[in-house]
Amino acid sequence: MARPLRIEYPGAVYHVMARGNQGRAIFKDEADRKRFLETLEESCEKTGWLIHAYVLMGNHYHLLVETPEANLVAGMKWLQGTYTQRYNGRHKVFGHLFQGRYKAIIVDGQDPNYLQVVSTYIHLNPARAGLIRIGQDKLKSYLWSSYPGYLNGSVPWWLRRDKVLGSLRLGKGDGRGYEAYIESRALELAMKEGRQELEEQWKALRRGWYVGNQAFLERLESWLDKAVKGRQRESQSGGARQAHDEAAAERLLAKGLRGLGLGESELMSLPKGAPEKVALAWWLRGRTTVPLVWVSQRLQMGHYTRVTQAISRMNRKPARKLKPLRDRLLKLEAKTR
Repeated sequence: MARPLRIEYPGAVYHVMARGNQGRAIFKDEADRKRFLETLEESCEKTGWLIHAYVLMGNHYHLLVETPEANLVAGMKWLQGTYTQRYNGRHKVFGHLFQGRYKAIIVDGQDPNYLQVVSTYIHLNPARAGLIRIGQDKLKSYLWSSYPGYLNGSVPWWLRRDKVLGSLRLGKGDGRGYEAYIESRALELAMKEGRQELEEQWKALRRGWYVGNQAFLERLESWLDKAVKGRQRESQSGGARQAHDEAAAERLLAKGLRGLGLGESELMSLPKGAPEKVALAWWLRGRTTVPLVWVSQRLQMGHYTRVTQAISRMNRKPARKLKPLRDRLLKLEAKTR
């Protein structure tokens, strides 16, 4: 089975989430939750991780974790493997505790706004799940979260509050200010418009593979190349893998346009079936792993079947207008070998 591509580098920040196998509980009682937090603390000791936020739900958990060393994969393997052994031993059961691989969304930790979005999502999980009654219960009454620790003076050494509080311009000891902020966001969940606004902010946390702006995505591209190098494509999946493939195709397209003496605007002004588009579609599909739909949309060729037809035309016997274009692209390729 293909696995999501993991990007690791020193100082990376991730929103990590893992669910119980087949949706089953991973915490049956208070003792399990305490044992998980003990195991998380041991993980931080072994890896140097810093935890900015966490919440333990019934059948899943969330972490906002920073890795000063590039060791998310090794640390998660130890954390989940060790907790599974301890859980199985205590409950006298066997087999997998967690459902597949954990989900890890990389977060722009240099921008405090994104840390705030993720930590708020994590801390509001009990309210979203209906574990507290919004407007009647305080969110801090749910104890299996880092949120109560943000309000109290004493926290474990591995829980770091300064960056999240700093994103709201709050000092390290300003628990009241943070409580006012989180409780007000919890109240928004009870209102249709407020909930819609929050859900919009959280889309990337559920469907994407990174949380950050365009500049952050561009910085990730170099790490994507390193993560992909030397691995079989069939063993990888997910948004990060797709982003890597598309970035590679964009670089190749730019090279092809230079070789044909075309600018981006000139290409877009050409008809859907223009010879230049046919040649570039053949060039991209033969040398990258982007799908037909991506090529057709990027070159503005209409339905993706036009790309299939283009490849067929170029591979058989190119027409008089296509052969010179193919030869120029092949010559360009030979120069870079």
